Amino acid sequence: MQRDRAEPIAEKDISLTFAKGMAVLKAFDAEHTHLTLPQIARMTGYDRATTRRLVLTLVHLGYVRQRDRAFSLTPRILVLAGGFLQGRQFGKTIQPVMRAFAQRIGETISMAMLDGMEAVYVAHSGSEAGMARIGFTIGSRVPLLSTAIGRVLVAASDADTAREAIGAAPLVAHTPLTLTDRQAVAREVETIALSGHAFVDGEFEAGVAGLAVPIRTQSGTVAGLGLSAPRERFANGEFRREAVECLRECADAVGGLL
Repeated sequence: MQRDRAEPIAEKDISLTFAKGMAVLKAFDAEHTHLTLPQIARMTGYDRATTRRLVLTLVHLGYVRQRDRAFSLTPRILVLAGGFLQGRQFGKTIQPVMRAFAQRIGETISMAMLDGMEAVYVAHSGSEAGMARIGFTIGSRVPLLSTAIGRVLVAASDADTAREAIGAAPLVAHTPLTLTDRQAVAREVETIALSGHAFVDGEFEAGVAGLAVPIRTQSGTVAGLGLSAPRERFANGEFRREAVECLRECADAVGGLL
């Protein structure tokens, strides 16, 4: 699979103000839901006056809400993702297929795509209990190098993209089991490319294992399907084999829809 590579764009054709506004929006995440102007300025590197104009513009447009000195995102921000999800008919065609396979295996199945140096979740299907356990929503991001879904995305990418990710993607010791040697990660990615699936045990979250497979698409989109469960669940060899087969069949089914 090839990563989309845009042609270089001349600097004169780029709106720096728009880019700065997007940087302000990206400052808000799971750990920073409410921010003051000084905090946003520090996180973006912009001066106070520029930050104030950008934030107040976003307030005016309805993407950011102000309460006293704190600012937070509003539900209108979802409009930006809506076009992407609706255009690919995630809710209409892809999630029903994923739901059928999730019910078959009894676990929540998630889909993620490659976005720079991270994996971003674009769909989840499964039981409410499973959704609560994984703790992620559409739009959540996870590391490429220490998760099953991340490594499978790297393995499914073209050689240049994979090499870049292995060499530069963040590599943090989330648990004592996290591989932090990039050469060791590279060997894991090679193994994943050969076997067609990734299995990561306790490297991102203690006691939790993840399983993932790539989605082959004609468009070249780099995507993958995965599930996570307590490591004891995967101790059952039969369950693990069934899970791999279920994910592969689901990937085949949704691959032609992307």
